[in-house]
Amino acid sequence: MREKDILYGRAAEQATVTALLSTAGKGRGQALVIRGDAGIGKSALVEHAAVEAGRLRVLKATGTESETGLAFAALHQLLHPVTAELDALPEPQRDAVAGALGLAATRSDDRFLVAAGVLSLLIEAAAPEGLLVVVDDFQWIDQASADALLFAARRLGNERIAMLLAVRGETRTPGLPELSLTGLDQDSAATLLTERAEPAREVVERLVELTGGNPLALRETVELLTPGQLAGTAPLPEPLPVGAGIFGEQVRRLPEETRRLLLVAALEGRGDLDVVLKAADTGEPALSPAEAAGLISVDSAIRFRHPLVRSAVYAESSGARRREVHQALAVQVADPDRRAWHRAAAAVGQDEEVAAELAASAERARARGGYADAATALVRAAELTPERERRAVRLAAAATSAWLGGRPGQAESCLAEARALADRPEFAQLRGRFELNSGDAAEALRILASGDTLEMLADASEAASYVGDVEAIVAIGRRAEAFPPSFLRDAVAGIGATLGGDRDKGALLLRGALGRTGELDDAAQFLWASAAASYLGEVDVSAELAARAGRAARVSGMVGQLPVVLEFVATAERFEGRFAHSAAIAQEGLELAREAGYTNSVAAHLANLAAVAAVQGREDDCARFAHEALAIAIPHRVGLRVSTARYALGLLDLGMGRHAAAHDRFTALAATGHPTAVWRSTPDRVEAAAGCGELDAARAAYTAYEHWSADARTPQAKALLARCRALTGDDAAFDEAMGLHPEGFERARTALLYGERLRRLHRPGDARPHLRYAMETFERAGADPWAHRAGDELRAAGETRSMPERDALGTLTPQELRIAKLVAAGASSKEVAAQLFLSPRTVEYHLYKIYPKLGVSSRTELALVVLRMAGDSHQEML
Repeated sequence: MREKDILYGRAAEQATVTALLSTAGKGRGQALVIRGDAGIGKSALVEHAAVEAGRLRVLKATGTESETGLAFAALHQLLHPVTAELDALPEPQRDAVAGALGLAATRSDDRFLVAAGVLSLLIEAAAPEGLLVVVDDFQWIDQASADALLFAARRLGNERIAMLLAVRGETRTPGLPELSLTGLDQDSAATLLTERAEPAREVVERLVELTGGNPLALRETVELLTPGQLAGTAPLPEPLPVGAGIFGEQVRRLPEETRRLLLVAALEGRGDLDVVLKAADTGEPALSPAEAAGLISVDSAIRFRHPLVRSAVYAESSGARRREVHQALAVQVADPDRRAWHRAAAAVGQDEEVAAELAASAERARARGGYADAATALVRAAELTPERERRAVRLAAAATSAWLGGRPGQAESCLAEARALADRPEFAQLRGRFELNSGDAAEALRILASGDTLEMLADASEAASYVGDVEAIVAIGRRAEAFPPSFLRDAVAGIGATLGGDRDKGALLLRGALGRTGELDDAAQFLWASAAASYLGEVDVSAELAARAGRAARVSGMVGQLPVVLEFVATAERFEGRFAHSAAIAQEGLELAREAGYTNSVAAHLANLAAVAAVQGREDDCARFAHEALAIAIPHRVGLRVSTARYALGLLDLGMGRHAAAHDRFTALAATGHPTAVWRSTPDRVEAAAGCGELDAARAAYTAYEHWSADARTPQAKALLARCRALTGDDAAFDEAMGLHPEGFERARTALLYGERLRRLHRPGDARPHLRYAMETFERAGADPWAHRAGDELRAAGETRSMPERDALGTLTPQELRIAKLVAAGASSKEVAAQLFLSPRTVEYHLYKIYPKLGVSSRTELALVVLRMAGDSHQEML
């Protein structure tokens, strides 16, 4: 097959590829999916790109059906030429990629870390001139490699990398632009055909009609036609061969020994000449007929002329012959994973020995982060398992792997099969977790509440909290009290007691749980500690513990939990008034949740982004994020996220000075909303009620908040309570609140309210310092509506002063902000890259853009500027 043949009629497609290469060389990377039927010209187009790549380095890989279930097989093929660059990666990424490729004993079960490492390695390989990545037959590469490449493909925007993925069929490549190849037109087809024969015009038209203009079908068909058929005096064969049938007749004409040898090569998949000849028990002369027919080429390896040749060889063989060949290959291959798959393909009926070997292969894939491929192996292992209970256990393990591999549909179907075979408590817990992350939270509660272990009860309490079912939280807490004292038991029981009205018992249990935080090292435990602090009314402590959960998740390897952990980290940052940072974390969490298929986590991050947009006065963004969150959270009955999204809309009204509208929203939230959202929004409800003259409603809300916060001990919690008291008529409480508040957004809100009150009492001189402080703090925080409101009040108080310039940090993108704060805290480029799933080169690129925005030229100057502007030198940023 000559490249110039297949590229007839592809001028527009060639121009698209050439433009992709050009922009990549200029630092604007992009991936492109080339989709079309077999023989349509995908391979020729990507080969054309490789020829036209110029000074760009080229990395290639081709998927084969025989390696579909072998985790990271395609990445090994693609990245083998650049493994010398691994040492340039951050250590966690280096170890993860080296382990995935089998180059080191280190392993990472974190697929996101492997994917980030692949992206970093591609970026290193792109230096200095750029890089073209070509993956042909993408539909056949193993799922672990596909996931890593798709992760990288969606993050090439600022890199000198072009990526072409040639794919057949319906294989999903979400988020990537596509170029669809269709058949050649009449003129292009005629030009192609006349290189081989001189068909009549009506014959060309008929061939194009019958083949759909498929270049390979046209080329191979015209070789089969008689002179009469070419001239149009004899009828064309009916039907014309299509798909693998294009080469079927040529395969059938080969000697039996050659056909068997080709079948061995087709099922071996790698073209390893030595393995193929040994498994076929024959010599190289048997290859000659196939080579002479142009079906294969042979040098150091056996290569099929086209994937359809391999398909034709497969189609022309019997099931018994294929099993025989797989068995022969199992004897010859050295790799234990390949051997396991060949033995599984050779098996007839159930066989525990083969099933165990395949299950061991799945475990090795899991250990390297190849969860989706591990799930595939475990499903096949379960099919081969004769014993019912063990088959169920392997199906459940397949469900877990599929879930962690971002395949929730497969996970749920595997788990359903497992539950049909055996009734085990851990199956119910797994089903409940699946529902909680991506399904109906109320159904998750029903499932998990049936358990009788402390861990399952804790999951049930978490589900009840997501739903907002107070009665269930209380009942589960009482059941937890029957277990021996422990951190988890005290947290679950303490929350239940608090919501059940026994605040003294609840506070004792929750304080006991918080007293054990020094012993914690797991992200999930820190989230429980954060919840304990929240139910004690200590929002600031809760925020710090959520931040520690995020750090623990990043350090320990996430195994799928990071998107969920980041929900709480982003929320905590928002509560602490670090809005840009909260948005950056939420955007990261949103991307990871979508990659992982965690639908309810997507809703959580959208709701938080809505709340940040509300503070910043971005009305359209706030409404869009809130409505997208509600579209998920309402049907999934995730009451916590429903209430957060609705709270965001109320906060937007409050910030814009629409007190009556805000009061209506907060009143509705208090009546039907999630209890945590109701409590945390009560200071806003008090402010809205007071602002629109509903003082009785403000006092009633304050009374409820006072009851809830009775056990709070932190200055911030006491300050918020004092501010609410001041708004209900006790003006002296403003001074108390200002004295208690730590620096930040909430203190500025109190200062604004105090300044407004003083101005209305005709004390403009006393009001101005408070209003000035509020305006400057809001401006630094990017809370524009609040800053404008404070500025208006300041001018009304007699101070003519323009709005201060926006803090330079506000000019940074969310990604730049996170990098700047990490660098300011002393992290190296490699350390920043390891935390943010970037490459060191990408970090340096962002620093190159950050320095002029902040007017600095070194890391030392950057640290000073960031710490001065953030006003938060003690905060360790995530």
